Amino acid sequence: MKKLFVSLLLVAFAATTALASDVVIYAKDCTKGSVTFDHKAHAEYADGCANAACHGEGTPTKIIVDKKTAHGKMCKLCHKQVGGPVKCAECHKK
Repeated sequence: MKKLFVSLLLVAFAATTALASDVVIYAKDCTKGSVTFDHKAHAEYADGCANAACHGEGTPTKIIVDKKTAHGKMCKLCHKQVGGPVKCAECHKK
């Protein structure tokens, strides 16, 4: 019984870690509130462009998001093209 319990805990921990990596909360230097980024939901929209706008060409790498990229060539530009949120309070939540 003890082994079963430990196994279930390990599976639950692994599942939580996998799910957590799909959601990133950007809070640093966000004076209007944090921004929650759901990678899985965005990947559904970005399927047609193969993530080139976010990850660049070639092998995907970690995305560095700051105010300049979020409000410029990455997030906001794409949101305008696909009809996503573009007003401050639509992404920033306090």
